[in-house]
Amino acid sequence: MDNGVGPAGRLMTAARVAQASEADHDEHAYWALVWEEAQEGNGETALRCGSGLLGSTDVLERKVGCNLVGSAADTHEALRGEAATALLALAEVETENSVLSSLVCALARAQDRRAVPVLVGLSRHEDADLRRLVASEFTSVTSGLSDGPDVRALIRLTRDQDPEVRHWAAFTLGFQLEQDTAAIRDALWTCATDECGEVREEGARGLARRHDPRAVPLIARLLEADDWSHSFTLHAAEILGVPELLPALAACDPSPETDRAVAACDPVRRARLEDDAWTVVTELERLRPGIGAALSSPRYESVHGMRLTHRETADAGYEVAALLSRADGDPVRAAGLVVADLTGSTRKRSAG
Repeated sequence: MDNGVGPAGRLMTAARVAQASEADHDEHAYWALVWEEAQEGNGETALRCGSGLLGSTDVLERKVGCNLVGSAADTHEALRGEAATALLALAEVETENSVLSSLVCALARAQDRRAVPVLVGLSRHEDADLRRLVASEFTSVTSGLSDGPDVRALIRLTRDQDPEVRHWAAFTLGFQLEQDTAAIRDALWTCATDECGEVREEGARGLARRHDPRAVPLIARLLEADDWSHSFTLHAAEILGVPELLPALAACDPSPETDRAVAACDPVRRARLEDDAWTVVTELERLRPGIGAALSSPRYESVHGMRLTHRETADAGYEVAALLSRADGDPVRAAGLVVADLTGSTRKRSAG
């Protein structure tokens, strides 16, 4: 290990300062240095340095090694396979909880499916904080299977004795993943009746994203309750977009989130938004023939998640509701704003 002024030496000095002080600014300074080293060049120096630290007998050095290898993988996609291989080798022998936490985060940044068995194994760890972390990181490391070992582990974690573990498992299973099976819905239904308010809301939102009809009366009851924040439940109501929820929404405190949910559930307002969206597309084609304007509405989102895209620029995309709001509700003006944005982008490229 480099105790001099090289990358490893600088990182270890910053890590020891952060560990000793426990002050936020020292922690931030340490992570800023990690990211600086990871972004340097093609990341290979950071990967080699971090991989070397993984074999250390010192706990803090192995933690720093995980942080550096994971950050290099996150910054440089080409390094992810090699980074995952190094981290998986550590996973076979590591026993320290603090290092395992850093290892889980690093494996998530590497996004390699080979890590799924490791995370599944750690999902049974005796430490609740580590189980919670695993539940959250299954977002980045998945098998891609509807009944994969990762999904089964998350379902089990929704029944964990620790409420924070259940909360994160419900969030990942219901909101982050898009698999839809009877087993997943049953797990989310159980979450929706959990004693913990956060778990209940995540369960309800997960059912709503899958348009499970059982979610409608459940969400109505959650909206009528006054013992918990309605943020996630309002989002769930917006996704479902059914008029049966309008009475419960009418009793909610006014807010932008409430209005979006009402607009999605009100058939008249919803139809108006859809009509205006198509008007924007038609007007865009008139203004720019062949622009290839199109609308998309993800299965797991509400009508307010409708996106407008076109082929003139690869990264072009607009949330329709936000675009119409920017145009004061006028779809013709909204189309003109898109064209103006395109014209402005063209001018910037020409000037550059």
